[in-house]
Order: sequence, then structure tokens, then C-alpha cells
Amino acid sequence: MKKIKLQVWSLLNSLGLGGIVQLFLEGALKNYGWFRSYHTKQSVDAEGQPIPWYNYSFIFFLEPRLKPHFEVFEYGSGYSTRWYARRVKGITAVEHDEGWVEQVAPQLPANARVLYRALDEGEAYTGAVAEASQKYHIVIVDGRRRVQCIRRGVEYLTPDGVLILDNSERDFYQEGIRLLKEKGFRQLEIRGMVPITSHDSCTSVFYRESNCLDI
Repeated sequence: MKKIKLQVWSLLNSLGLGGIVQLFLEGALKNYGWFRSYHTKQSVDAEGQPIPWYNYSFIFFLEPRLKPHFEVFEYGSGYSTRWYARRVKGITAVEHDEGWVEQVAPQLPANARVLYRALDEGEAYTGAVAEASQKYHIVIVDGRRRVQCIRRGVEYLTPDGVLILDNSERDFYQEGIRLLKEKGFRQLEIRGMVPITSHDSCTSVFYRESNCLDI
């Protein structure tokens, strides 16, 4: 049996397939749930539980730093909204796609809600962060009009609050990044592979001293 296994692996390696098969059988991508996410086209972990569509490295960095008393606001919604809701006191998300809101809303627990705000209604979308007249420990910018969302969202952070910007490597978000740095925020960039697709991406957290994530 051992000889047969060695022959099979020798054949796979000669075809350039050994590494792929090894990852599928027992590797980081399998343990992360990447193969499951790829085949289902859903941002889920190995057990099928929802995870944010961030790179895995950032998820591993962020999860142990979340605290049960956190209030979170999210531009964009989906599996990430459900993931945060299991770990924080409350999360409010805003979404520009009414059809997507109808899919997401029924899946949310009691401590989470998603608002529909059309992009063509002035600042209804970018200004949704102000509607509850409260401050948030985390503001996540992962939807549309991200520079404008950064500009509005940063004003509604708690004194120890942080702002998370997904896909922060993109050139057209640099204006927002400059704005945050001018306000005294430091940037921590974390890059890695993301669920569902084969490409990598960068997610950044912007923080000040004595921040809620203890960075």
C-alpha cells in the first residue's frame, strides 16, 4: 500500500498536481474553509459558518480582539454582518441594493439590522452612520462610495474607535487614507488570500493610541 501511495504521489508531482492535492487533503486552505467557499461561492469557514469577505490573515488578527460590548457600523452588508453579530453587542449595516437587503435581513439575529439607503438619494447612504446619534467602536467601510464613507464614518467613532477599510490597496481609496492619516490615525495593513476567489487583497485598520483593539 505504501509503495502504491508513493507511486501515486510521484505521478501527481510529475504532473504538477501534487501541491494542489495536498492542500485539498490537509492544508491551510482546507482548514480555513477556502475550498468550501470556492465551491459554494459563499464566504464561509470550514464548518459553513459565515465569515467576512476579508483576507484570512485579517480575520485571524481581528477576531480575538473583538469585545462583547462593542457597537459596530458597517457600510456594506452580508455574511460579515452575521459574523460580527455573534461577537459584539450590536451592529448596524447600510446597503444600497434593496434586493440584497431583502436576502440579508431575515438571516440577522436580534442584535443586528441592515438599512436600505439608495445611492441616488443625496447623502442617505454615506450619512446613515449618523442616524442613530451614537458613536461606534468600529466603523467598517466595505461598500460603495468608500472615500465619502470614510469622511462621514470617522466622525462617529468612539474616542478609542477604529476604522476598517477593506481592499485598501486600491488606488482610488488613497484620498480617504490620506484623510485618516491627517486626523492622526495610524494604518496597519494586512494582506492575504480571501475566501471564494484565488486572489489576495489588503485590509487596513486605522487606529490611534489607546484604541479598542489594543493595537
